[in-house]
Amino acid sequence: MAKGRVEVREEFCKSCGLCVAACPKKVLRISDSINPRGYRPAEQFQDGCIACGICARTCPDVVLTVYRIDE
Repeated sequence: MAKGRVEVREEFCKSCGLCVAACPKKVLRISDSINPRGYRPAEQFQDGCIACGICARTCPDVVLTVYRIDE
């Protein structure tokens, strides 16, 4: 199975949680840190991403980039 990594442009994330809800592997969460705009950005907090890209397609602000890791 493919492996992936999610990169979040934290300064633009509005903490809507749509990506967290959409992730089939549940590797995303809302962070405890606060970005400069006062929101808690999403973050990948554990391994298990399969690089499906559902989170990135769900994000209304287009702040997620999904990378496929080839081993």
